[in-house]
Amino acid sequence: MAGLEALIDDLEAALQDGQHERRISMLRHVTNLFVDNAPGLDADQVDVFGEVLTHLTKQLEDKVLAELGEKLAPLDNAPNVVIQNLARHEEIAVAGPVLAQSKRLTENDLIEIASTSGQAHLGAISARPQLTENVTDVLVERGDSGVVHTLTQNQGAAFSDRSFSTLTRRAQSDERLAVNLTMRVDVPPAMMQELMTKATDAVRARLSAVAPSGVDVTRALDHASKQMLRDNSGARNLARAEALIADMADTKKLNEQAVANFAKGGLYEETLVSVGRLCSAPTDLIAKLMQNSSPEGLLLAAKAAGFEWATVAAILSVRKAVAPLTADELEAANANFLRMSPATAQRVLRFWLVRGVASRPK
Repeated sequence: MAGLEALIDDLEAALQDGQHERRISMLRHVTNLFVDNAPGLDADQVDVFGEVLTHLTKQLEDKVLAELGEKLAPLDNAPNVVIQNLARHEEIAVAGPVLAQSKRLTENDLIEIASTSGQAHLGAISARPQLTENVTDVLVERGDSGVVHTLTQNQGAAFSDRSFSTLTRRAQSDERLAVNLTMRVDVPPAMMQELMTKATDAVRARLSAVAPSGVDVTRALDHASKQMLRDNSGARNLARAEALIADMADTKKLNEQAVANFAKGGLYEETLVSVGRLCSAPTDLIAKLMQNSSPEGLLLAAKAAGFEWATVAAILSVRKAVAPLTADELEAANANFLRMSPATAQRVLRFWLVRGVASRPK
């Protein structure tokens, strides 16, 4: 750290003599010194770097500040005072890397910036690897189409029911947004049905273009629309099924064979609840997977529970809110299921649960 001490000794001279190029050179020197030593620095040392960098960045052009942001944004212990200043800079070239990456920014920081900044800044925040519902509420409320497109493609973003409702309404006139939403497993089933029922021909064409080979999107959308009408409000009374499954679990009668029997008998509610019980996932999460047009999420839950393919095929056949799989689709699902490892499936399922994919109890 002797190099840092020598640089600090020269700092005041650099600030006083007004030599622009010397200040830029010192900024880069200090920044590189911090980046090289960051893993071994304690909090006090990081604060010292923060003070030095703050002094050096005064009255420097945006290009130099953007370079600083690019270097500091990925570092978990970057000087907080510098990160805060860069994140609030009016130029997106400066603020963007920090808004999109820095773990120094708290939920409150992100909410404040998202509430007061322009669309470019909101777009950068939308690309962060993880976003809470409180942050996405602001982004959905204030964001333009570009922001919500980025946001709904971000699988690390969590959404409240309020935001999903807003997005569903906006998707009725935004084809790309509609496609993005249909690709998510966390959209509440009722909203997904509403979205699919009201999908325009243009949206159906877009969905067909991005769907896996052999998937008939138009057929799936038509089926969902008709099913919604048959189910009236779409709500299912799961109380009886939950009581039955709880009793079976207590008496050690709940197992994979029981799930297979429920599915083969066309007992949707009992199948749904028992799958959730055996893979330790909330019923509402399994309901969303059961009603998603893609079977991938359900395959993952079944693999996490240790089911055999015959049981999985029976579960897929009992789904009511989507069109039955074609022979080609079923074969592709079988291949995907066999390729999954139970350990990976369990890790992904735990990630969903930590993220709060399942909606809160009503």
